[in-house]
Amino acid sequence: MKKHQKHTHLERRDTDHFAPNEIGIVGSNCKVISSLVQQVSQKLNSYRLAYFDASHAKEVSPNLLSTFTFHHEGNVHISTLGSINPYEQRLQFAQYDLVFVNGNHYQGAKQILLLDPEKEASVLKRLDQLDQIQFVVKLQKDMDYFPFLEERYPTIKNLKCYGIDEIDQITNHLESLIQEKTPTVRGLVLVGGKSTRMGTDKSELDYHGKPQKEFLKELLEKNNLKTYSSVGSATGKENEISDTFLHLGPFGGICSAFQKDPNSAWLVLATDVPFVNDSVIQTLMQRRNPSKVATAIKGKGKEFVEPLVTIYEPKAYPILLQYLAQGYSCPRKMLINSEVEIVEIEDHYIQNVNTPEEFEQAKNQIRNT
Repeated sequence: MKKHQKHTHLERRDTDHFAPNEIGIVGSNCKVISSLVQQVSQKLNSYRLAYFDASHAKEVSPNLLSTFTFHHEGNVHISTLGSINPYEQRLQFAQYDLVFVNGNHYQGAKQILLLDPEKEASVLKRLDQLDQIQFVVKLQKDMDYFPFLEERYPTIKNLKCYGIDEIDQITNHLESLIQEKTPTVRGLVLVGGKSTRMGTDKSELDYHGKPQKEFLKELLEKNNLKTYSSVGSATGKENEISDTFLHLGPFGGICSAFQKDPNSAWLVLATDVPFVNDSVIQTLMQRRNPSKVATAIKGKGKEFVEPLVTIYEPKAYPILLQYLAQGYSCPRKMLINSEVEIVEIEDHYIQNVNTPEEFEQAKNQIRNT
């Protein structure tokens, strides 16, 4: 009998229960939890944050019509029929740096324990959920830990403990938890282009004494980035990523890299921008904003960003797939319509070279500098 063939194994993004980075707040009433979330969110306003809570309404009529109400300043209120589905929540929360979870209703993968003398029974009820307490917040400065907490977690007193009014300290601790989840950056050199106008493989052109694909790989590795070559089909060389999204050009190469490693950010470089140098790479890395979908280079005289000199964060991957589902395979279109950190440099550094004449001109400029 033929053995059943399971579905193809795909690398998955590291997530908690509902989001890439979540923290449940447990141990007090919903008003205290909500107030704490609001206070720290005001101080963490450079990050993308969300709050996962439950409605306290006793009676709710089913929505017969989903409504999407947009405000001219960008806010939107959505009212629709739905239920908790972890797969949908992971998509909705994929763009956030941290999701706060009301632990009275849902279990967060990591927790903040609030010590409230009026909620001892509530903590005891959720004792099994407190398996990754990050720190403790006391509502009363001198209150003791509940005996059952010390019995279950003998080292709980070794955890950092704050008073409920120490908002700055709590905020700093939360910011460190966000920064711990900052994705590593990998390098991706796009090699598999058709080079129709050039008439020869642009990745093999020699501007700097070696094929451009080798020069760019060394440039990225010099900046401590583990670097891969994006190719149409594998040749057996080390650190190659062959296209699994076929016939989509650079868009397919970027998506293929994310399919291989959806937990890393990818600094993508095309081989037809020969003036990209160490200074450009360092500027891009220094200005990187992991809270945005991407950090992209834009020429000062250009209208749009250069999508092939860009750091794409893991949160870009589901957005790219959404564009693909609508029939679009242009990474620039995605960047233009997303929250992107833009780094402006002189146009010269991202000058495209597409023809034999442009190649000779570029090579002469590089030789004479």
